[in-house]
Amino acid sequence: MTPILLITPPFTQLNTPYPATAYLKGFLNTKNISSYQIDLGIEVILKLFSKEGLTTIFKYEVVSSKDFAISENSQRIYALRNDYIHTIDAVILFLQGNNPTLAHQICSGEFLPEASRFAQLEDLDWAFGTMGLQDKAKHLATLYLEDLSDFIIECIDENFGFSRYAERLGRSANSFDELYQKLNETPTYIDQVTLKILAQKLAEIQPELVCFSVPFPGNLYSAFKCAQYIKQHFPNTKTAMGGGFPNTELRSLTDVRVMDFFDFITLDDGELPIELIAQAVGFGLSANPNEKEYKRTFILEDEKVVFKNNSSKHDYKQSEVGTPDYSDLQLNKYISVIEIANPMHSLWSDGRWNKLTMAHGCYWGKCTFCDISLDYIKIYEPIAAKILVDRMEELVAQTNESGFHFVDEAAPPALMREVALEILRRNLTVTWWTNIRFEKSFTQDLCLLLKASGCIAVSGGLEVASDRLLDLIDKGVTVAQVAQVTRNFTQSGILVHAYLMYGYPTQTIQETVDSLEMVRQLFEAGILQSGFWHQFALTAHSPIGLNPEKFGVKAKEVNAPFALNDLEFTDKTGINHEKFSFGLKKSLFNYLHGIGFDFPLQEWFEFKIPKTTIPKNYIQNILNQPADFTLKPNAKVIWLGNTPEISYFTKTKKGNSWEMAQLTFHSKKETFSINLEKPEAEWLCKTLSEISLQNPNTKTLSNLKTDFENQLENFELFWFSKAVMSLREKGLVIV
Repeated sequence: MTPILLITPPFTQLNTPYPATAYLKGFLNTKNISSYQIDLGIEVILKLFSKEGLTTIFKYEVVSSKDFAISENSQRIYALRNDYIHTIDAVILFLQGNNPTLAHQICSGEFLPEASRFAQLEDLDWAFGTMGLQDKAKHLATLYLEDLSDFIIECIDENFGFSRYAERLGRSANSFDELYQKLNETPTYIDQVTLKILAQKLAEIQPELVCFSVPFPGNLYSAFKCAQYIKQHFPNTKTAMGGGFPNTELRSLTDVRVMDFFDFITLDDGELPIELIAQAVGFGLSANPNEKEYKRTFILEDEKVVFKNNSSKHDYKQSEVGTPDYSDLQLNKYISVIEIANPMHSLWSDGRWNKLTMAHGCYWGKCTFCDISLDYIKIYEPIAAKILVDRMEELVAQTNESGFHFVDEAAPPALMREVALEILRRNLTVTWWTNIRFEKSFTQDLCLLLKASGCIAVSGGLEVASDRLLDLIDKGVTVAQVAQVTRNFTQSGILVHAYLMYGYPTQTIQETVDSLEMVRQLFEAGILQSGFWHQFALTAHSPIGLNPEKFGVKAKEVNAPFALNDLEFTDKTGINHEKFSFGLKKSLFNYLHGIGFDFPLQEWFEFKIPKTTIPKNYIQNILNQPADFTLKPNAKVIWLGNTPEISYFTKTKKGNSWEMAQLTFHSKKETFSINLEKPEAEWLCKTLSEISLQNPNTKTLSNLKTDFENQLENFELFWFSKAVMSLREKGLVIV
C-alpha cells in the first residue's frame, strides 16, 4: 500500500514524461511521504499501438458495421489491417530505441503499409537528403502511426489525439454541462483501455489519495473519467486535481458537480497544498485530521464549492522542494517520433529529456498578453547554479539520460552563465535546451560559453515582429536586438526557434505583412532555424484581459461557473486576422526548409495584401553594423581551451632584432597558432592558466588590465590585437 498515487492522465507527450508528478514525488520524498507515479498516457498508447491492441481495434463493432460509411483512406487502412498488425510491435520497439537495424527495412519503402499521410513524401524528398538513416526511419514510422491515428479518430473515437484527448471539451469550457454529459455517456474504447489500466494500478498500489496533474485541456476529460471510476469503485479513496489547467482555468470555480469527481482542487505551486491535503486525509507528517489546513484548495463545504487558503505556512523555496524523482515511470518505454524534417521541431518529440527549472516564474514579467497576474509567472525565484547542477547529476544517475529540457518561462541569462560554468567545471557531459527572451545579454561570448556547456537550442518569443507592437506588448526587445541575438546563437552553433504572433490588438494589415517580411529576412539571413505562428488569444489573467479597453479591445462578458481563461473579444480595427493563418504558416513552412525567399509575399495569400514597407536588406544591414568594442570592467574573462605550447624565435627587421614567441593551441577540431612578442606571450600563457575553467577564482577584465599594465603597456592595444581577437573566436570569452 502506498498513500499517494500521482497520475498524469492521457495524453501529453510520446517521447518523455510530463514532469509535474516527478516534481511532486521529489518533494514528497523530502517529507518522507511515500508516493507512486504513473503516466497513463504512454501506457494507454502502448496498449493501443500493439499487436493485441490493433487486432481489437480492427474488430471493433463500429468498424465491422456494414452500415457505417468510412472514407476511402480508412477503407485502405482497414484493408491493410493485417500488415499493420504484423508490423506494429517492431515499429514501436524501433521508436523506443530498441530495434535500430529496422531502420533499413523502414527506409526501403517495402516494409510499412502506407495511407494518406505518406502522400506528402513526394514534397519532402528534398528534406530527406539532410536526414540520417535513423531520422528518416523515425519520420516514416511517425507517418505510419499518424495514419493509424486518423483511422482511430474516424472509426473508433473522434476525440483521440497523440498529445491530447477530448481537448475540445476542456478548452474554454465556461460551463461544465457538455463535459458532464460526456462523462455520463457509455465509455469509449479509449476510456475502456484507460480504465482497465487504472483499475490494475489501483489494485496494486491501494492509495488513500489519488492526485491528477492536468497540464492541458487535452488531459481534462480523462482526469475526470478516471476520478469518476475511482469514486464508483473505490469510494473511500480521496481524489485531487492540480496542474496547469486548473491553475489558469478553474480559479473562479463554483459548479458543485465538479466536486462529485474531486475532493480537492489545488491552484498554483502544488508542494504545500498536497502536503496539507495529505495531513487532512490523515497521513503524512504531523497528520491531524481534526485541524484541517489548506493552501489554495477548493473543497465542498455545506454543499458549496469553497476556496480554502487558511494555512499560515509559506510556500517552499525552490531550494527546498528536492530533486525531481522519475522512478516508477517506464522511461525505456517512451517513443521518439519526428513529425517534420526540422531539427528544432524534433526536440519536442524526439529523445527523452529530463525536465528541470532554472527559476520559478519570469524575471521579466511584463508582457501584456501573458498571465503575469498569476503566481506561476509573477513570483520569480531562481535556483542557485550549484544546487541546479547537483540535481542534474542526480537525475543522470537516476535515469541514465543526460539530456535536459529546462522548462522555464524565460531562463535568466546570468543564471544560464553560472549553470554553464558549473557544468564545465565539473566536466559533465550533458545536452540541454531552454526558453529565453531575446535580450542583449546574450552576447556572442555568452553564447559560446553556453554551447561549450552542452546547450544545443533555445526558443523565444519574437511575437509580432514590429517595434511598435513589441513596445505595446512591453516585450523589452526590438527587432534589431532579436536579429543580433539570434545571430550570436546561430554563429555559436545553437539552434533558434521563434514564437510568432499575429492578430495582436490594434495590429494593422500592413503590420502583419511587414512582420512576415521581417521573419522572411531573418530566415534568409540564416539566423532563425525554426518558428511557429499562432493567433493572439485574450486570456482573463493577462493585463489585456484585466483591462481590455486600455488596449483597444472589448471583451465579451461571460458567466463561467466552470472554466475561465480564453475570452472572446472584438478589436477596434475590425480586421479578420484569422484569414492570414494559412498564408503565414505556408510561407513559414517553406522558409523553414530554405526555399521561397524570392517569392513576393503576395504569393502566400489568396487575397490582396499591401506591399511591405520594410527595406529589402533591413535585417542584413543590422547584422553588418560594426561590433561594439566597449570594455566592461566587471565582466568575467574565461578561457575555455587547453594550455598552449610555447616556442621562441627571433624576429629581425631593418637591422633590429627582438624575441618573439609562438603559442600553439590544440582544440577538438583544429590546431592553430598566434605570434606575440615574448613578454606579452608569457603574460598571456600565465593568464590563460589563471582564467581557465579549472581555476575556481574567476578574474574580471579590470583585474587583467591592472595586472597587464603593472608589467607592460597599453592593455587596450594588446587586447584588440589580431592575435587576441583570434583567441576570442576560439574560446576566450567575456561574460
